[in-house]
Amino acid sequence: MKPLKTLGAIILVAGLAAVLILSRSYWSAWLSSGATAQKSYDAPVAPIQEAKTLKMTEQARKNLGLVSKAAKPQVYWRSIEVPGEIVDRPGHSDRGVTSPAVGVVTEVHAFPGDTVKPGDRLFTLRLFSEYLQNTQSELFRATREIQLITEQHARLAEFVKSGGVPEVRLIDLDNQLRRQTALVQSYQQDLLTRGLNPEQIKSVADGTFVSTIDVVAPPAIGHSKKVSDIQPVAFQSSGINVEGPAFEVQELNVELGQQVQAGQLLSTLANHQSLFIEGHAFKREASFLAKAAENKWPIKCTFAEDDQIDWPAFDQTLEIRHLANSIDSTSRTFNFFIPLSNQSRAYDKDNQTFIVWRFRPGQRIRLQVPVEELKDVLILPSSAIVREGPEAYVFQQNGDLFNRLAVHVLHEDRLQVVVANDGSVKPGLYLAQSSAASLNRVLKAQAASGIRADVHVHADGTVHAAH
Repeated sequence: MKPLKTLGAIILVAGLAAVLILSRSYWSAWLSSGATAQKSYDAPVAPIQEAKTLKMTEQARKNLGLVSKAAKPQVYWRSIEVPGEIVDRPGHSDRGVTSPAVGVVTEVHAFPGDTVKPGDRLFTLRLFSEYLQNTQSELFRATREIQLITEQHARLAEFVKSGGVPEVRLIDLDNQLRRQTALVQSYQQDLLTRGLNPEQIKSVADGTFVSTIDVVAPPAIGHSKKVSDIQPVAFQSSGINVEGPAFEVQELNVELGQQVQAGQLLSTLANHQSLFIEGHAFKREASFLAKAAENKWPIKCTFAEDDQIDWPAFDQTLEIRHLANSIDSTSRTFNFFIPLSNQSRAYDKDNQTFIVWRFRPGQRIRLQVPVEELKDVLILPSSAIVREGPEAYVFQQNGDLFNRLAVHVLHEDRLQVVVANDGSVKPGLYLAQSSAASLNRVLKAQAASGIRADVHVHADGTVHAAH
């Protein structure tokens, strides 16, 4: 029995050994995976490096419109942005033309949109003024009286020399002559103010009374000794040349055949050469505006709907002239005013000249008022910066490679970003001036693909970082 038990144990062990050998592929893989898992669990995990460099082909840079410029320290004026609009300058832009006497409008020579110069005819009136008719009669009577006195003086002068007539008669005639001469001068001046020209006044003195009168465009406005707000402007176009101050008929206030009274408004003329920029600010910004006006700091502005292609470059220095001392009850803002010299050109059509102004009353603008000077800073366009949480980045170009650099932003507005010159960006490095957000997205996409943009593989199979 004992040999049989020994033989059975040997057979059992041999069978187990055969099973283990046949299932070796299963239990060996299980043992190796467990050991690897234990080893990976015990080993420290290497930190993942964040990608900071991307590669852009020349075609991709052209598609994005990328332009790089060297960074250089500059001086920047921090400013506040306030809205505004262009308005007429009171007393300079618009001119009212009134009737000099009572009459009826028989002709209208200038209509809305027409261009007129000082002295051009606007209206013809048939006079119904009793006062004007009496003035003409008195002028004619005084003129004839002067002629009679002069003739009588000449006749008596011979008798005075011979002693037949006392000299006091000549003295009396001289006094009468001076009185009549003074009356003639006063009547002439009165008729001049009523719109009659010197030729018409001369004809009245000769006995031909004036029954119609021409109302003409007024002369240019007189200004102070320091500044002439409406400068003589030469309007140039094909085939025409309009020199001197010109007006545009803005509004016609009477109709043909209408009876008008002395002093009644006939039409409104406009000359938009001298305008105001009217800014609207809140009371808390008053100190900034007052300081800018006092120090004569230049104001930057952006004109809405301004077609800069068809006009010369705008190089006027804008300064605040004065601040309003009242607050609008509706908007709770107060106004400040900046003088603006307009640009213009003219064109001819149907033998008439028309003026086109670059800036028009009612046009909206944005004003940048300087409040603080920042020195030794880097100035970039707003699209050259990309943000990720509290971090701000710029991209430095090195051939086809763009390196992302962290920067400290001191100030930013709608158009520009001011970066501290703290060594994070060395002066002279070429920085991308736009599309920073697009570059950052490309950087993340390249990092997600697992291919680093700042390495390259040599022919021998070795891998090196970008030189």
